[in-house]
Amino acid sequence: MRGYRADRAFDGERVLRDGALVLVEDGRIVAVQPASAAAPDGVPVTALPGTTLLPGLVDTHVHLCGDSGPRALDRLPELSPAEVDATVADSLRQHLAAGVTAVRDLGDVGWAVVERAPEDGPTVVASGPPLTSHGGHCAGMGGQVRGTGPLRDAVRERAARGAGVVKLMASGGAMTPGTDMAACQFTAAEVRAVVDEAHRLGLPVTAHAHALPAVRQVLAAGVDGIEHCTCLTATGWGAPPGLAGQLARAGVVVGPTLGLAEGAVPPPRVQALIDRLGLTEEARAAEAARLHAAGVRLVSGVDSGIAPGKPHGIVARAVASLAAAGVPAADALATATAGAARACGLGHRTGRLAPGLDADLLLVDGDPTRDVAALARVRLVVSRGREPVPA
Repeated sequence: MRGYRADRAFDGERVLRDGALVLVEDGRIVAVQPASAAAPDGVPVTALPGTTLLPGLVDTHVHLCGDSGPRALDRLPELSPAEVDATVADSLRQHLAAGVTAVRDLGDVGWAVVERAPEDGPTVVASGPPLTSHGGHCAGMGGQVRGTGPLRDAVRERAARGAGVVKLMASGGAMTPGTDMAACQFTAAEVRAVVDEAHRLGLPVTAHAHALPAVRQVLAAGVDGIEHCTCLTATGWGAPPGLAGQLARAGVVVGPTLGLAEGAVPPPRVQALIDRLGLTEEARAAEAARLHAAGVRLVSGVDSGIAPGKPHGIVARAVASLAAAGVPAADALATATAGAARACGLGHRTGRLAPGLDADLLLVDGDPTRDVAALARVRLVVSRGREPVPA
């Protein structure tokens, strides 16, 4: 048994005013007590002055196969399995160093993450190659499918291979030239087939959807989550009146994919889109805050690995963007802890300081419940009881 003590603590959902002493044994949390509590005799306790104790972070949208280079996604078909595996392992190390103890991978190549991700790092939930149309967004990952029957077959394949979520590319995307971000990639019947088959097999579906018609389409089909949710039209973006309420009532989890590396310069075609529509990080965070105020469940997932501006291990910056846009600090923190874990199907394992859960812990300098920027000042990481990033 081992203990971790801090005068300040956040349990994944709320601030613990009396701090916390978390006791860990065999990779799990066995007790959460006030910081003033005495540890059992002989139990070593780590206590770092000036720190806050909270659950390890969860990044709900990563691409571990991506090396965050200028051609991170385009080059995937050119890589050998060994090269892909090396990138996946390095990506996971970057996440762990930043206090991220669980990730949801929403698009790999060759089933690398689903079938071969290292088991000694962050907990991984993975989709495998995302379902996309022929020549559609991220087609290079290998998930091109057309028609309701083949789509149902593809969902069954993902379940059989051990995927924990189905990723559907419902619209085009900025990182794939020639696709239309403002248009749907599938028919309503095709989307419904994916959702129905996935739910029959016990798998959630999260949909990449920039286009407003695609957002409406996947919402009507009953998806569990929407990534980006930009609501693009030919003339603008943002959820129109009434849509936020519909998302909230349906319980759909929205991942606005915030978080940019400091000084990041987007690829030219992405920058052109930002300039034309005003799709800045700040504007997108303000839109996410508006959805939050309407009761929409938000999670923090960076879309890490896809480009230099989206490196692995910066989910703290996504949380900071939400807080800067007016989302209360505790709510913003929950988008990368308890709320994120639940969205990934990991709520029974991680994301909170609670007995019985995995001992995924993070100690940071400062108080992120008052200054979210403190989340990036990592002092110690505990992953399932191990200390890959010691104090």
